Amino acid sequence: MKKLPYLFVLLLVSFLTFNCSSSTDDLVEDEQEETPTTPEPEEDKEPEGETDPEEENDNGELNPNLAPSENFDLSTWNLSVPVNNGNGTALNISVATLNNGYEDDVFFYTADDGGMVFKCPNEGYKTSTNTSYTRVELREMLRGTNTGIPTQGVTKNNWVFGTAPNADINAAYGYDGEMTATLAVNHVTTTGTNSHIGRVIVGQIHANDDEPVRIYYRKLPNNELGSIYFAHEPTDGNGSEQWHELIGSRSNSASNPSDGIALNEKFSYKIHVEGDALTVTISREGKVDVSKTVDMTNSGFNVGGQYMYFKAGVYNQNNTGDDNDYVQATFYALEKSHTTL
Repeated sequence: MKKLPYLFVLLLVSFLTFNCSSSTDDLVEDEQEETPTTPEPEEDKEPEGETDPEEENDNGELNPNLAPSENFDLSTWNLSVPVNNGNGTALNISVATLNNGYEDDVFFYTADDGGMVFKCPNEGYKTSTNTSYTRVELREMLRGTNTGIPTQGVTKNNWVFGTAPNADINAAYGYDGEMTATLAVNHVTTTGTNSHIGRVIVGQIHANDDEPVRIYYRKLPNNELGSIYFAHEPTDGNGSEQWHELIGSRSNSASNPSDGIALNEKFSYKIHVEGDALTVTISREGKVDVSKTVDMTNSGFNVGGQYMYFKAGVYNQNNTGDDNDYVQATFYALEKSHTTL
């Protein structure tokens, strides 16, 4: 009779020990589900084992699986694409939309090598009724997503030259500036009138109504290599553009430039403005830089009310060729800076 209580105690202890152990295992299992060793990909979380895209960008690497705004700093740019915005002019992609992973399979997307592709056909909607050509082009927007700042005028959205009046320097985002880009032109137009074939603008400074600089790449159909030249347009309104050839000729009948740039060949340009001095430089690996400086003292940009912004991409310079003929360039680097007070 005295053994029964003893056996009963043993059974009771075993039963309690088993239940306590099971509860602990369930708790550990729940913790593993909440913080799994290899978490499932979520909208705002990268799976473990993958490199952080921001770290890749910091190392200068381009990821073909990311949108352009995730490979490049586009936080102060918007984009024009040649589709109808509903009012008969080109669609403007805002800074916020552009930096929310925007891509377009036809006009603006990431290439297989991670580059940022701009593609623009001859036919399409234009940015205004005063514009003759189509474009897929970034426009500098120094206000970022602060839409309370006007886009035009001497405001914190734009910059001025360092020789502008002090009042304008104080009112603008900053003064003077530099934009550098590394790119390859992949395709130029091959149809249309002789004066339009094969030319595309890949970088600009735009002012109120004129362009202190427009950089052209041009390759004629019978040439293997292309030329680089730029235009400087003073504000006198007389159409007195100044043309400066850097590599090859801008002639409509130019022969193959001996030191020209082939389609798909990478090169870099730099636009540097300091006061009234505008310098354009073209760089290629293994070759001597080519540059030209323009004195803008008498160009009319150093007076009150003149404001500036950079542009980059492809500005098609052919409106006479086949509708589906096109220009295309892939950018591998794009940076800019200004002096601020």
